Amino acid sequence: MRLTLVLAAATLLAGCTPKPKAELAPLLEEFIYTTLSFSPSAATGQGYHVHHGRKLDDELDDFSFPALQRQMKFYADFHKRLEQIDRTRLSSEDRADLDIIEGQIALALFDLGLIHSPQHNPTVYVEALGNALFNPYVLEYAPPAERFRSIIARLRQVPHYVDVAHGSLRAVPPAWMDVAVEENDGNIALIDGALRGAAPAELKTEYDEAAAPALDALRAFNRFLKSELPKRQIGHLPSWRLGAEHYRMKFRFALGTDRTPEDVLRQARADLETVRVRMRGIAMPLHAQWYPTHGETDAETVIREVLQRISDKRSTPASYLEDARHDLEEARQFVTAKNLLTLPSNANLKVIPTPEFVRGVYSVGGFNPAPPLEPRLGAFYWVTPIPPDWPAARVESKLREYNFYKLKLLTMHEAVPGHYVQGEFANAVQPSSRRVLRAVYGNTPYVEGWAEYATQMMLDEGLLDHSPELRLTFLKEELRVIANAIIDIRLQMDQMSEAEVAPFLESKTFQEHEEATQKLRRAQLTSAQLPAYLVGWRDWMRVRGEYRARKGAGYRLHDFNDAALREGAVPLPVLGRLLAGQ
Repeated sequence: MRLTLVLAAATLLAGCTPKPKAELAPLLEEFIYTTLSFSPSAATGQGYHVHHGRKLDDELDDFSFPALQRQMKFYADFHKRLEQIDRTRLSSEDRADLDIIEGQIALALFDLGLIHSPQHNPTVYVEALGNALFNPYVLEYAPPAERFRSIIARLRQVPHYVDVAHGSLRAVPPAWMDVAVEENDGNIALIDGALRGAAPAELKTEYDEAAAPALDALRAFNRFLKSELPKRQIGHLPSWRLGAEHYRMKFRFALGTDRTPEDVLRQARADLETVRVRMRGIAMPLHAQWYPTHGETDAETVIREVLQRISDKRSTPASYLEDARHDLEEARQFVTAKNLLTLPSNANLKVIPTPEFVRGVYSVGGFNPAPPLEPRLGAFYWVTPIPPDWPAARVESKLREYNFYKLKLLTMHEAVPGHYVQGEFANAVQPSSRRVLRAVYGNTPYVEGWAEYATQMMLDEGLLDHSPELRLTFLKEELRVIANAIIDIRLQMDQMSEAEVAPFLESKTFQEHEEATQKLRRAQLTSAQLPAYLVGWRDWMRVRGEYRARKGAGYRLHDFNDAALREGAVPLPVLGRLLAGQ
């Protein structure tokens, strides 16, 4: 039955049989709020607090077998209902919304019916719990005492939550176990440190009473992962690799694209060499200036020596966060001066250290947008601090990779004009049902592609007076985006060994060893996510080119950016049609 549902979901994007017209808005709202209720931890983060009388802020996610079966039934039944809609009678905007829902149904059934993440990936439990506790801590949707009562209610459920994980987990790849232990340590630190210290005075006793058994359960969970779970794993352990057939399916559903992994891999390999040639052209004059005595040398050495010299200008562990804040203000001023787009009027962006429980994935930084249901609340640019116990060589590797110029690129990508600006535009989409759908289930290549495209735009418009150092660093970033796609596709389709990743990234894309090591981990944890950057970036440039050709002499960069951002995170082929009025 499960496999049948998944295979049916794989044909969703092929179209529906024309049937009587249906009102789409109520269906959007039913889908959004029902699926959010499946994950109370995510619902709090999105600003959804009560579902049919249930206070979601007091609940943890339910990964029990009956709960997952109910979710599968909902998605399968909802797909059947969508088949009754006559697409030919929908507006282009409604058709775009329907595409998003169908893609999400396919992705959900793929995971629930084929991949079974709650049985094989302990980070599912760890990260959902971390979000469940962290979101009410940092999102000021209610007075502190009310939010801490929800935190306490969730802490009381942790022992049962861990019991479900104990009973469900089977055959876990070692790489996922290692990350789960590390991130679970972050949850323990959050409960025992930041949350305990911030609990209102009148709730401290209640908090301590709830925290004690929760901490005991989480420490026991780490022991379970390290010692007990490996004893259950009889025979050959499952791989974190999806394999070619499953990866092709997830690639399509997760990226909302009709491009195949093979198509993207061919493009990426060609782009890799093209970008390296451009890097040599920029590096040669700098090399002659900085290394006049080196004489003739090969292109590889020229680029590497220039990048090494560029990386000499870098932050310290103590200044890293404050330097990112400075870069953010610089980016804001440049966007305004060049009139590149309409900057958000809100002052809700905060630059904070990355929460410990997600540093396994966000080893450098990240962005957490304001909740679409409560857009007045804070948005967060996360910058991952350098751990104080790292050896000096590892610290230097990290700071060389994220040097003076790369930190600027990171800030533009994650904050302005990247993810933060896109997220704020998304939170202004109307009607509200469309806004929430396109924010909660936004297309990843649209989101990540915008951040890459927007960063390129800043350099093209002359940031730092067309600094060759900044441009060369950005071309190294482009190499990394290309390599992200290559390693994810090849690793997940079993065409590349783990041992090949670091040498490839260090030799072909000039990455530091620390960065290469972290990228392998990310590829192991987030299949079909890393190619979103390349797929999205190239499609943003294509959509802009088509828009510019239509506008002719009337083309304005500001107008394109605003028009494209006002649509929210739709699949990029859909964005092109919407901007063309189709």
